[in-house]
Amino acid sequence: MSAATRNLAPVLRGAIVAAGLGAVWWAVTVVFALPPFILPSPPRVAAALWNGRAVLAWHGAITLVEILLGLACGVALGAGLALAMAASRTVERWTMPLVIVSQAIPVFALAPLLVLWFGFGLASKVIMASLVIFFPVAATFHDGLRRVDPGLVDLARTMGASPAAELRHIRLMAALPAFGAGLRVAAAVAPIGAVIGEWVGAAGGLGYLMLNANARLQTDTCFAALAILAAMAIVLWTAVDRLLARLLHWVPDTRTR
Repeated sequence: MSAATRNLAPVLRGAIVAAGLGAVWWAVTVVFALPPFILPSPPRVAAALWNGRAVLAWHGAITLVEILLGLACGVALGAGLALAMAASRTVERWTMPLVIVSQAIPVFALAPLLVLWFGFGLASKVIMASLVIFFPVAATFHDGLRRVDPGLVDLARTMGASPAAELRHIRLMAALPAFGAGLRVAAAVAPIGAVIGEWVGAAGGLGYLMLNANARLQTDTCFAALAILAAMAIVLWTAVDRLLARLLHWVPDTRTR
């Protein structure tokens, strides 16, 4: 199989799956004669996408900025904390309970407080997205830093490596695949935090647009915004996955097919 065929295969599979789901969706609207405000048909949603493309693009750009900034901040915070916990058991003992508690509190419960403290602007949405992204990155990276081949650690210590050198040359390199797994999860869930923040309080963004469309029973516009959010998540995940495949090319893929 050529490289071009391998690159096109996932796109074709995605198009086939999307076409199949669209056909089922269309059949449901026709068979059950559902009114458009309950479940609009795919052509109606496509028309909403085209007719409202300028508005959707404007709100989509706002949400995309929130997602990208949240992803950058969440990854930086998660990776930084994982490294700090790996470097110091004291830091690990004191911060791990806080990390767990931060995920035990529902994000929806924090959203109104963040909007109250940081306003209706970009900051509260970026912080919300960072909170959602932070945990998978910190948890997977920290786990990767802990679970290193003991033989490599013993060899480094036998050779007189300092704790910092052991962390940089042994644990960090061994944990990069786990860090990559956390990044992939973070890319997939990144839109969640931004949209939740927009639902609670915002002046723009796809979540804000969906709330307003829902109040006017413009369900086709809600679906159009959802389609854009799904496309953002797929493109973001694919970009992260391709980037990691290039950067971590030395990590073996043991799948046979």
